[in-house]
Amino acid sequence: MDNRMNAWTWSLLLLLGLIWGGSFFFASIAVQHVPPLTLVFLRLLLAAIALHIYIAGRFGIYPILEARWREFLILGLINNALPHALIFFGQTRIGAGLAAILNATTPIWTVLIANYVTSDEKLSSAKIAGCLVGLAGTIVLISPSLSASGEAPLWALLLPVLAAVSYGFAATYGKRFKTIPAPVTAAGQLTASSLITLPLSLLADRPWTLPWPSLDIVVAVLALALVSTAFAYILYFRIMAAAGATNASLVTLLVPPSAILLGVLFLGERLTLAELAGMALIGFGLVILDGRAYRLLARPA
Repeated sequence: MDNRMNAWTWSLLLLLGLIWGGSFFFASIAVQHVPPLTLVFLRLLLAAIALHIYIAGRFGIYPILEARWREFLILGLINNALPHALIFFGQTRIGAGLAAILNATTPIWTVLIANYVTSDEKLSSAKIAGCLVGLAGTIVLISPSLSASGEAPLWALLLPVLAAVSYGFAATYGKRFKTIPAPVTAAGQLTASSLITLPLSLLADRPWTLPWPSLDIVVAVLALALVSTAFAYILYFRIMAAAGATNASLVTLLVPPSAILLGVLFLGERLTLAELAGMALIGFGLVILDGRAYRLLARPA
């Protein structure tokens, strides 16, 4: 299979970066009026329903869900319910762009976790360098909050980082689903995570007591669930099929700029010099981890 990127796959990748950046934007709007756990539940439930409609019983989805429901519960917890909740709680105090930058450390944590829990993905010198640079960027981002000069509380900055750690565990655990059609894995984990978050939402938020949200909040929730989750999964799998998982992972570099742009244009957000420096370091670390730039430079003329 030819896994090179062409103009079409690049356009899909840019669109996915904008959509996933939009998830932080939509969450920033919705979380001001919808409690985080209820917002997580609505996002996951609506996305799960949409994917079940899209799959329409294909790929042997229901026998697979029945046979492997315990594994889907674990994946749904660490890849959806827990990280989404951490990010949304963090976004009650920090903006969309900053949350996206902090969460962009996911590949760094994935590499570190895989080094310790797998036997075939050990750290190389390039991976170590990429992780160190990326972690330095994370420290630059959170260090102002260690003093009184910080605008955001430390806990709000740490939550998207913890979400990235959870995603890192999910990436390693998700390897056991390689033989399952990708849309089924997506629908299975979203279904399972909806079941996990339902009782949490009912107990913590008592959503039936909340006032009915305004139209802009309803639109933000629907966009978060249907566009930035259900459609984004479909788009991501299409890119993977056309260009491979490595090329699809480049979207990690595109999400923070998209979230920052949307936050600046529509939410009045601004990044400090320290935040911009941290983003640059994290982005550079991800480029080192990816390794393609080095291989291109090292290629003989």
